[in-house]
Amino acid sequence: MTGTQTKQTASRKFVRVLYFVFSILLLMRWTVSAVQAKQTTSDHFLRVLCASGRSAEIPESADMYGWLVGSWELEVLHYRGIDLSSQNLKGEAHFSWVLEGRAIQDVWIMPRISGRKSDSDRTNIMYGTTLRVWDPAIQAWRIRWINPVSGHEERQTGRKAGDEIVQVGARADGTPTRWRFTEVTPDTFHWIGEALEPDGKTWKIEGEFRAHRLH
Repeated sequence: MTGTQTKQTASRKFVRVLYFVFSILLLMRWTVSAVQAKQTTSDHFLRVLCASGRSAEIPESADMYGWLVGSWELEVLHYRGIDLSSQNLKGEAHFSWVLEGRAIQDVWIMPRISGRKSDSDRTNIMYGTTLRVWDPAIQAWRIRWINPVSGHEERQTGRKAGDEIVQVGARADGTPTRWRFTEVTPDTFHWIGEALEPDGKTWKIEGEFRAHRLH
């Protein structure tokens, strides 16, 4: 091989390497741009959804849920009517003002994110959300809960009852429900979810959590 041929071969190799490096850089730039665009979309959605506080349209005296804003650890005592108090099962709940401060939204998760398995694992039994909207026409909060993991939905109305917050409603089959925030302090609460038995007198505990504020 002559010196000229050697130079030409080396030149072709250099061009191929340069092309390869350029392709990698181009792919990396496209990937970063896609991630940034996705992050920007996510950040924008959170900005327009979340609110810094309660809207002035909601009277301070009607603000039953604002104290919940923040994150909580849940000690699971009952779920779907089953006593789980001996299993040391933990969950978490997160609350925020949303929709220009006209509503409170939450996310309830069980088990905690740090202990969850794959999305297809049915031991991940709760990852749902509640939307609570103040309705001045009835002087109460209209409440919608949905847990896509199980398909569980509830519609209720929330009001203050002494030292408790009581939410009442009825399911599609007519079964009355009653969910309560009890033993409320700035950093703890006891949540009890009940359904009325067919006898029309007995309330059965379906869900029960003790919550401790994380932040």
